[in-house]
Amino acid sequence: MLRGIAKGAKRPKASFSGGFDPLTCGQLVAIIKPGRELALLTAWHLQEVFRALRQNLAANRAALYMADLTHRLLTDQDPHPDVFDALLSSLQRCGLRGESSRALLAFQWQILDSCGYRPELQHDVVTGEPLDEDAEAIGFSALHGGTVEDTGQSDRWRVRPATIELLRSLATGSSIEDSGSLDKANRLLACYSREVLGEEPPAMRWAFPDLAPHTQTIRP
Repeated sequence: MLRGIAKGAKRPKASFSGGFDPLTCGQLVAIIKPGRELALLTAWHLQEVFRALRQNLAANRAALYMADLTHRLLTDQDPHPDVFDALLSSLQRCGLRGESSRALLAFQWQILDSCGYRPELQHDVVTGEPLDEDAEAIGFSALHGGTVEDTGQSDRWRVRPATIELLRSLATGSSIEDSGSLDKANRLLACYSREVLGEEPPAMRWAFPDLAPHTQTIRP
């Protein structure tokens, strides 16, 4: 994350090509001086505009949420090349027909993992005991960072086992199948991110307009 001022960007001979807009990719030249909050942006060379994100509302909202999540989870000037690569790949994938949900899920997982918030899904994170895989629902605790026994306590949400299994596949690098659990897995990670941040990013409501408030339970 880099904050700066594009001084002289509107001059006729300025080295800012193609416009400097959200959801675009390019090469940026900046002068960063220790102790200064803002860098001096001296050049911008536009490379990709992701036109499909301006033509498909669902893809646009998913992309804006990914950008907002990146802004809120990363620390200024702390390099995260894996997050950059994941964001670029997901923005490109959002432009493909029917791929925005899979792209969003892959990115949510990657940024949580990169920032140290990868959820534990293989056992009960409170007791260390194996999960009851035959249960009707599995608990998920944002407070403890992973799966727990479904006891109905207020510190945990009820989640379908199929949703947890989809996230396990994602964690191992397996392909994300187009199943009924895709949207539920996206919503689960969004709710988890909201608890990690301690607030709801505005763009989250655009991507998930019917998402329950954090005080409500995620139904299996």
